[in-house]
Amino acid sequence: MNDHAKYIQIQGVEQTFKTSKGPFTALQGVDLNIGKGEFVALIGHSGCGKSTLLNLIAGLTTPSQGVLLCANREIAGPGPERAVVFQNHSLLPWLTCFDNVYLGIERVFGNTEKKAQLKARTDAALALVSLSHAAQKRPGEISGGMKQRVGIARALAMEPKVLLMDEPFGALDALTRAKLQDELLVIVAKTQATVVMVTHDVDEAVLLSDKIVMLTNGPAATIGEVLAVDLPRPRQRVALAESADYQRYRKAVIDFLYTRQGHVEKAA
Repeated sequence: MNDHAKYIQIQGVEQTFKTSKGPFTALQGVDLNIGKGEFVALIGHSGCGKSTLLNLIAGLTTPSQGVLLCANREIAGPGPERAVVFQNHSLLPWLTCFDNVYLGIERVFGNTEKKAQLKARTDAALALVSLSHAAQKRPGEISGGMKQRVGIARALAMEPKVLLMDEPFGALDALTRAKLQDELLVIVAKTQATVVMVTHDVDEAVLLSDKIVMLTNGPAATIGEVLAVDLPRPRQRVALAESADYQRYRKAVIDFLYTRQGHVEKAA
């Protein structure tokens, strides 16, 4: 397997947390390779460690055991080559959309580029997510879907090699979610970024991914199965709905989650 196919390497990773009731093992024996430019979805029931695994790739936490590599370098903390988009857009409410994006760009490129270049980067990032018209609005003046697009613009503006997304559309209504999924397909095709996305939505995983990583139930969750999604790109939502291959992939994920793993989620 070449370096291109092993852009992100997760080797023997375990994550144990200290709690008041003693140690809690969230993940155990996790091994995974992610190729450069691949779109990978992490899916599983609540409490299976999806977000824990994403945080490890982001460098926001360090594993109790094992190692994570990106481009053959150990992930020892956060870095500008790995950008994160959370379910909560985490925008600063007192800043405009433009300034929220500019802030991230300034942090990454401020020492090497002039203000005109930083401004051009910000304008380009907002244009990429079709938000040029909202540049001077504050988060309180725009919809939830638009806020998420600003969060994605801010992440993409740093020109990350890896885009990490933790249920970025989870809090949105179905129509807004579908629109943003379609936009994300176009953006990722343009930027060629490697994407790892946590989701609990089977259709989202099949529509967007090259590979679906299915996690077993926690505690001590691990990878139960990796499903390669061999659907041609660009992908069209309406055409795929009638595709036998799409339905086969969808059934495989549902079978894993609801038959082999059982439905363990508690009512909120």
